[in-house]
Amino acid sequence: MKRITIVAGARPNFVKVAPLIRAIEKTDGASYLLVYAGREDDPTLEPSIFDDLQMPRPTVFLGVDSTSLNEITSRVMAEFDALLERQPTDVVIVVDDLASTMAAAIVTKKRGLKLAHLVAGTRSFDMNMPKEVNRLVIDALSDYLFTAGVKSNSVATREQAEGAGTYMVGNILMDTLRFNHQRLTPPANLNLLSSAYLVFTLNRKALLADEEKLRQLLEAMIQAADGTPIIAPLRGQAHDVVSRLINLNSQFSILNSLNYLEFGWLTAHAKGIITDSGNVAEEATFNGVPCITLNSYTEHQETVSIGSNVLVGEDPQRLSEEVARMVRGEWKQSALPDRWDGRTAERIVQILIQ
Repeated sequence: MKRITIVAGARPNFVKVAPLIRAIEKTDGASYLLVYAGREDDPTLEPSIFDDLQMPRPTVFLGVDSTSLNEITSRVMAEFDALLERQPTDVVIVVDDLASTMAAAIVTKKRGLKLAHLVAGTRSFDMNMPKEVNRLVIDALSDYLFTAGVKSNSVATREQAEGAGTYMVGNILMDTLRFNHQRLTPPANLNLLSSAYLVFTLNRKALLADEEKLRQLLEAMIQAADGTPIIAPLRGQAHDVVSRLINLNSQFSILNSLNYLEFGWLTAHAKGIITDSGNVAEEATFNGVPCITLNSYTEHQETVSIGSNVLVGEDPQRLSEEVARMVRGEWKQSALPDRWDGRTAERIVQILIQ
């Protein structure tokens, strides 16, 4: 029996962890322990997230709560090391590129255990980004590099350590989207018509910190939308900053963050999406919904080369032009990238238990 420890560092990780748990539960060859780096009462973990994803809550909470990346790293290392002392395991799976992810990866290898990285090989090639440093460290340490696409696979293969293996297993986010597609529910009290509105999401701290640039982007987006309603489900700092920058405007509606199934319905039925989130851009490609990303690069290049995503950086003029095209229905043709078939978790588990 292969003992697998899965480490989630933040709320978005659970969307990728849920299919892994279902795949492990369907096999007789493995068991799992789900670990969360944060506190049990973490306010971002609303109870509905586990119900919506149809997965259990973590068995272990490391209890780390800090905004300092260095403090997060050191505290997660200490707590995770103590956990591995109590709970023997054969392989540790870490998700994405957070400070807590890197911390768990370092502890795993210091203990001589097998390490698997989901999603490996993603690169921005910007060493000023802390997450880029995390990615490089985690991939360099990993024994199993599970990649989502061709570009990530080539990066991981080129950089992999001796004895490690790179496996293009596909995009695990698609497992969750396919599993929940028939369970999506319209947000209450909005009365929206399909393809009659745009969705705007924002989370990137650097963009939130530059309020003048953000104001220009918001004004360009609203003007180019030409009366098309814009629905903005925002949480935390993004909700506060955008609310302050936007004048009362019936065209632009700011919502408190929605639960997973409501947000999934909202984006799946939109005329278009403007976002700074790679995950949201991936979901847009899956749903065939036009998407504009407020960044000059994406770690998920297939959403641009094959999918429905377009990069505009932080250029208000380019944003205006693309939103106008989106509203007119003049978007590019898109398709699903290879291995977005909903079987990624199944491939991962089979590799680990072989």
